[in-house]
Amino acid sequence: MSIGQKLTRWGGARVSRRLRRSIPILGTAIAVATIVSTVRRKGVVSGTLDTGLNAMPLVGALKNVVEIFRGRDFFPDRFPSASEVPVRRRVS
Repeated sequence: MSIGQKLTRWGGARVSRRLRRSIPILGTAIAVATIVSTVRRKGVVSGTLDTGLNAMPLVGALKNVVEIFRGRDFFPDRFPSASEVPVRRRVS
């Protein structure tokens, strides 16, 4: 094995080790961003449950498959309040 191949393996191992250390931080950042948007859309309890189930590897995948076949969410979005609904005016 030449010196260049040894350096390539060593460098690849170092990069791999650094990525392994940073993945939990990236996963946490993605989870926080997901829970914030889901809670805004579904409410506190439903959004937290939805994100919690999606965070579990097998359970989240099964939940998403069942939701696809059902055609709707287990935890539906909240209905918009009267102040959030746009007023449509008729054009005569």
